[in-house]
Amino acid sequence: QVELVESGGGLVQAGGSLILSCVASGRTFSSYVMVWFRQAPGKEREFVAAIGWRGVSINYEDSVKGRFTISRVNAKNTVYLQMNSLKPEDTAVYYCARTMTWDGYRDVKSFDSWGQGTQVTVSS
Repeated sequence: QVELVESGGGLVQAGGSLILSCVASGRTFSSYVMVWFRQAPGKEREFVAAIGWRGVSINYEDSVKGRFTISRVNAKNTVYLQMNSLKPEDTAVYYCARTMTWDGYRDVKSFDSWGQGTQVTVSS
């Protein structure tokens, strides 16, 4: 069972920045597509960003394009989410997940292992 540990969340004013980290257990981190999701209160968990095995293929949800940057360091089993120009609507618990393929990478049903998440709160 993989363990995913997210960190880096906090309270920030609108327009501010945060960097989230997710450390995954296991020796095969570089074999996985890593994905960030978020879940706001009363809403379904939604896709945010995904990054391929070597960090070349990257996809973003439209509302975060140009503001968020996903990256990874395979030697550290870590994926990051740099969040700039934060908006109150970015307030959510952020989760990372992993998948072997790009099939269904935007769909939460494709994932069966989640970390505890990290809370991001953006004040207006």
